[in-house]
Amino acid sequence: MSSFWLDSIAQHRVKRESLEENIDVDVAIVGGGYSGLWSAYYLKLLQNDLRIAVIESDHVGFGASGRNGGWCSGFLPVTLSDLDREHGRDAAINMYRESFRTLDEIETVLANEDIDCDYHRGGTIQGATNLVQQKRIVDEVAEMKSYGFTESDTRLLTTNECLSKISIQGLFSSSYTPHCAAIHPAKLAFGLARAVEKRGVKIYENSRVIKIGSQCVELQNTKVRCQIVVRATEGFTSQLKHHRRTLAPLYSYMVVTEPLTDSQRAEIGWLNRETYHDARNMIIYVQITKDGRIAFGGRGAPYHFGSRVKPAFDTHEVIHKRIIESMHQVFPVTKSLEITKCWGGPLGVPRNWHPSVNYDAKTGLASLGGYVGDGVSSTNLAARTLAHLIINDSHPLTKLPWVNYLSRQWEPEPMRYFGINGLLKLSAGIDRHESSTNKPDKIRAKILDIFL
Repeated sequence: MSSFWLDSIAQHRVKRESLEENIDVDVAIVGGGYSGLWSAYYLKLLQNDLRIAVIESDHVGFGASGRNGGWCSGFLPVTLSDLDREHGRDAAINMYRESFRTLDEIETVLANEDIDCDYHRGGTIQGATNLVQQKRIVDEVAEMKSYGFTESDTRLLTTNECLSKISIQGLFSSSYTPHCAAIHPAKLAFGLARAVEKRGVKIYENSRVIKIGSQCVELQNTKVRCQIVVRATEGFTSQLKHHRRTLAPLYSYMVVTEPLTDSQRAEIGWLNRETYHDARNMIIYVQITKDGRIAFGGRGAPYHFGSRVKPAFDTHEVIHKRIIESMHQVFPVTKSLEITKCWGGPLGVPRNWHPSVNYDAKTGLASLGGYVGDGVSSTNLAARTLAHLIINDSHPLTKLPWVNYLSRQWEPEPMRYFGINGLLKLSAGIDRHESSTNKPDKIRAKILDIFL
C-alpha cells in the first residue's frame, strides 16, 4: 500500500524504463530513495563525467523516502554519549555539528534545483507526559550542553512558551530544537530524481537487484558491469543475497487526517509547523502538513521472522488502531477528524543503532544507511561523505566517525526473531509502567540497555 505522500502527487510521477539489457557504467547505485539519489547528485557535482545508473526495484521513492514522517531532523539515532564512548568526544561533537549543518545544505540544494517539497524549518518540540519522561528531557538537554552545544541548539521550554507554539494539554515539561524541518517526503524524492536526471544520471525502475558483488550488479536476467557499486537499500537490504543479517527491517506506521478546519486550527495553534514527539520509549512522531493535516506515526510493530519484507506488512490493523488512540490522547481535536490514509513500511536498523558510510576502494563496494528512521537529513550527509570517499579528495567529511564503521551482524534466527520482538515488548511495558506510576522501571530499563 502506498503512502498519503505518494498518493497526493501520483499524477506527477514519471514512469521510467526497466533495465532489460546488460550495461556498463562507472557507478551503479542500487536503490532509488534518498540515499541513492543524493549519492548520484553529489558524485555528479564532484565529477560530472561519471557514468552513473540508479537501479530501483519499484519506483523512485517507493520505500522509506516516500513513506516517512517528513522530519528533516539534524539529530541522529545514536547519541552524543554513545558516539563519545566509541569514537571519542571530539568525533562525537563533529558528527553532530555536521549533522546540524546538513539542514543548511539541503535548503541550498532545494533553492538551486527549484525543488518544492513543502519545506518549513519550524524545529521540533519534545514533550513529557509523566515525571520519568520529564527527567529524560532534562537529561537530554543537559547532555547536549555538556558537549558544548548551547540554547541555540536545544533548550527547555516554559509551559507558556510551549502552549504558544502548540496547544498540548497535560505536559509536565518540553524542550525545543531548531534543527528540524517539516517536508513532504515524496515531493523531495521526485525532485531529487529530476535533479540527477538533468545531470545525466540514468534511473531504471521496476528492476530488482538480487545480488551485489565487486564491480557487478546482478538482476534476474541482466547484469551491470561497473567500477563502483553503491548499496543504498536501507529497509530492503535483507532482500539481497548475503545481506539477511546486515540491517533488520523494522516496520513503522502512520496515519493522516483530513485538514483541520479554521476553528480547529485556532484551537490547536501550531502555526509554525514544528514537528512533535514525546519522550516515551516507543517512539511517536508528528507533523502538521502544509495544508493543515495531522500526520502521526509510531513504532512498535512486530518484527517478521527471517527479516521478511512484504506488501502485506505495510498495514497493521492493531498497530494503526494504537497510533490513532495515541493521536487522540495527544490531540483530542483529532477525535472529530476523519482518518484519510493509513500506511507503513520498513526501516533499516543496524545491530547497535549506529548508521554508517562504507567504501572499499579495492573492491569498489560502497554502502550507506542504517538510519533507524532518522534518514531524511542523514541521507544527505551520508551521500556527501560517500561521494568524497569515492572521489578520494581528503575532504573533512571523510574523517567523521561513521566512515567505514561496521556494526556487527544481527543474530541468526530464531534468536533474532525472539530477541527483537522481546525488546519491543519490553519497551512497551516500560512505557506503560512509567505512565501508570510516574516512576522509572529500573529492572526492565537495565535489561533494555544491556541488549541494545
